[in-house]
Amino acid sequence: GLATPMSILVAAARGATAGILVRDAAALENLARAEVLVIDKTGTLTEGRPRVTEIGVAAGHGAEESARATDRLLAEAAAVEALSEHPLSGAILAEAAARGLTVPAVRDFVSEPGGGARGLVEGRRVAIGTARFAFGGAAIPDDLNAALGPLEAAGRTIAFVAVDSRPAGFVAVADPLRPGAAAAVAALVADGLDLVLATGDREAAALAVAGQVGIAAVHAAIDPAGKRALVESLRKAGRRVAMAGDGVNDAPALAAADSGIALGTGTDVAIGTAGLTLVRGDLAALVRARRLSRGTLRNIRQNLAFAFGYNALCVPIAAGVFYPLLGWTLSPMLAAAAMSLSSVTVIANALRLRRLPL
Repeated sequence: GLATPMSILVAAARGATAGILVRDAAALENLARAEVLVIDKTGTLTEGRPRVTEIGVAAGHGAEESARATDRLLAEAAAVEALSEHPLSGAILAEAAARGLTVPAVRDFVSEPGGGARGLVEGRRVAIGTARFAFGGAAIPDDLNAALGPLEAAGRTIAFVAVDSRPAGFVAVADPLRPGAAAAVAALVADGLDLVLATGDREAAALAVAGQVGIAAVHAAIDPAGKRALVESLRKAGRRVAMAGDGVNDAPALAAADSGIALGTGTDVAIGTAGLTLVRGDLAALVRARRLSRGTLRNIRQNLAFAFGYNALCVPIAAGVFYPLLGWTLSPMLAAAAMSLSSVTVIANALRLRRLPL
């Protein structure tokens, strides 16, 4: 009755002091047993404070000269992103403001998690998101495709823009890696976890980021359903899976994992779905959470050993099992003292978690 709840209670308090909020005790326990960590890119490995670096306009899109065409594309993209919750939307809106552009109103706004958003902007239907979503399966124009290689090799995230169902251009966004991301990944790998990067970005950009932090397994250009399917396939293969993410796109996978871990700097949907939350979005807290989980599980086992040990020793004596052979008996006063000592021992052992080094 005390062994597990006391350990979980003290561990939750210890985690709070280390920037780890425990909403689900099972998620904390399962993190210790996890064999695979599936991790999102944007806002998880990266800081989630993106900025626009390049804007590409498709040949023949609009009759304006280049600068005006670029500004118009950005203003139309910003109009749609103004109602979006995607991490990149803030960067596009900030760039439009920095250029002094007037962002028009949008009507008939529709958002598709893992795809993008679309709406009616000054009579033109504007879509922004993945190439599949924005271009409706149409090929990326050659002039745009030629510009994407160097950008994706540098780890840029690309948001494609279509106007009236025709490819119009793209917005390239840089989101720097979180400080210590590579060190955190190395520590998790050293702790025995297999890391898998799962992202909606195109493969080239995903591989560039994975190479910087040292993740070998990459699943790129997958939507929220694809992330969930990836987690479920790993679990069906007998692997225990933890998932770390921060956005609406990650929520289905967080719910499907044995242990869902959300970053406190992410969306409310992700935080509400996950069993553990890293308050400051610090990836080093993920390493601390793993150590907390291992320490908690070890403490629970110790408590159970103490609890069953007292009973295994004292109940047979009190029942008179040894009386015919050895003449052993147990007075009621000693039995009451042993019962109290059992509880005190379990509580005292659980309280040791307050000093668990993380």
